[in-house]
Amino acid sequence: MSFEVKLPLFEGPFDLLLFFIERDELDIYDIPISKIAAEFLDYVHHLEKMNMDLASEFILVAATLMNIKSKMLLPRPQLDTLGNEVDPREELIQKLLEYKKYKNLVLDFTALEEIRLKQEPRGNVLSEIKGYLSLDNAEDELQNLDLYKLLKVYQKLMRKFEDEESRPVHTVAQYSYTVDGQKEIILERLRERTKLAFSEFFDQYSERIGIVFSFLAVLEMLQMELINIWIGEGYNNFWIELKEGQVQSVN
Repeated sequence: MSFEVKLPLFEGPFDLLLFFIERDELDIYDIPISKIAAEFLDYVHHLEKMNMDLASEFILVAATLMNIKSKMLLPRPQLDTLGNEVDPREELIQKLLEYKKYKNLVLDFTALEEIRLKQEPRGNVLSEIKGYLSLDNAEDELQNLDLYKLLKVYQKLMRKFEDEESRPVHTVAQYSYTVDGQKEIILERLRERTKLAFSEFFDQYSERIGIVFSFLAVLEMLQMELINIWIGEGYNNFWIELKEGQVQSVN
């Protein structure tokens, strides 16, 4: 019988013993010492390429197995002080059970570690939202647009109306806004100024639906490449800028 030595497979002699026991579905409380000792010694002979420290651990357990085997071959069993028969395998069995217990714990902790590594710490969302729109200076350092940050600013604007609209009211009415209409309004404002602060433009609306249509208009104009959007440092606000040459109607 031959074995392929792989260091990650057996971390020590007890790991190897457990492998033999589980592979052959043996009773850990009634280990066939002769069989296990023969296979264990055969494996030890294949440890030439392993370092001496690790090999010495295997040799020590091999000697223990041979000692147990010799005791079990004695014609008369050993007795304790109370006259009870002593199983020479008892100490080995207890060590194997203890090793198996800690090995299972390591596997459990490894699984928990994998779950934890897949998690992200929860940030202070309230603090972040309070920081949005706190800057109104267009001269602040500008960064390229990030769609996630854009949506976070939109979320902040929508929350301004949560208190007033907390109670459900079912009203059927014709919207006074359209996406095309809001695009024209945005375009007109941009003709008057080089840059337009997002918060400044949306402050003129006193109802939620106005912000919704205006935000959709901004996204559509961005997709049509009619405007540039820049985010200020800390993404507290972003700025809308008309692209050069885009002065015609957007409809």
